[in-house]
Amino acid sequence: MRIGSIELNAPLALAPMAGITDKPFRMLARRFGAGLASSEMTTSDPSLQNTRKTLQRANHEGETGIRSVQIVGNIPEVMAEAAQLNVARGAQIIDINMGCPAKKVCNVLAGSALLKDEGLVKAILQAVVQSVDVPVTLKTRLGWDDEHLNVPKVASIAMDAGIQALAIHGRSRTQMYTGHARYELIAEVKKQIDIPLWVNGDITSAAKAVQVLEQTGADGVMIGRGAQGQPWLFRDVKAVLQTGVLPEALLFQDAANVVLEHLTAIHGFYGEHGVKIARKHLLWYLGGFECYQGQRSELNQVAQTSLQYEKVAELLHQLSFQHDTWPRREQ
Repeated sequence: MRIGSIELNAPLALAPMAGITDKPFRMLARRFGAGLASSEMTTSDPSLQNTRKTLQRANHEGETGIRSVQIVGNIPEVMAEAAQLNVARGAQIIDINMGCPAKKVCNVLAGSALLKDEGLVKAILQAVVQSVDVPVTLKTRLGWDDEHLNVPKVASIAMDAGIQALAIHGRSRTQMYTGHARYELIAEVKKQIDIPLWVNGDITSAAKAVQVLEQTGADGVMIGRGAQGQPWLFRDVKAVLQTGVLPEALLFQDAANVVLEHLTAIHGFYGEHGVKIARKHLLWYLGGFECYQGQRSELNQVAQTSLQYEKVAELLHQLSFQHDTWPRREQ
């Protein structure tokens, strides 16, 4: 899959997710086969460029693979400046967020709220594309609500503006993450554009990835929530796309080692604050195990990285006597 002049080694992308796709998680996704792993959403607001949160989100030190940075905002000139800033910091791809459904983003007419104003969409895309000499991509949704599913028009605007690849989540903004993703409009968009297209939404297994690719004709899949707690999903999807065969489930100890390596990376990246960051990842990894549910409250009271690691390692050791392989989620 090619994005402008950049060749990806697999048509698989990790969806940018605020508060989730930080450097430790991106590196893990790439390790298991993601061809692209964009940064979590980064504000274009100049007054916030040097806050701890923004600087952490812009931290790519030691990161391998193609460096893609997602920006969000609603002022064309400011978005263009943010794109230039991130390219100066090393971004090889700029991704524009017009898909985030969060209220705090939509309330300032950013993210998926921009789908209400196609003129502003055009102005932002043109401004960003013209401001940098790296490929610019766009992530969006089907539309604002079920009565305004205007993604075919937005896709046309994007292609005319010079956007090099498009990712579409199969829900409207008002759906948030409820119900099921729909793919019919994405298939329609694929027929009208000649730039690469990722399909996104409810990709939770290799079989679902194949089904959705066949249904839409998309060039690749973008996986978001489906990778939470199972970054090895990229391994499964890549194997099935290449060979048609689903690999054996990971040995339990191999998966447990991944969990502990991820925990160590979170602690190293955030310091002691990493204890709080890690809790949601531990829930995604371990939430399906009954003994974790019994210890969850106690684990969430832990405030030191060393103790959190110790307790998780002990829990995984206990579980290793009960499981030969890491259970695959119900699909």
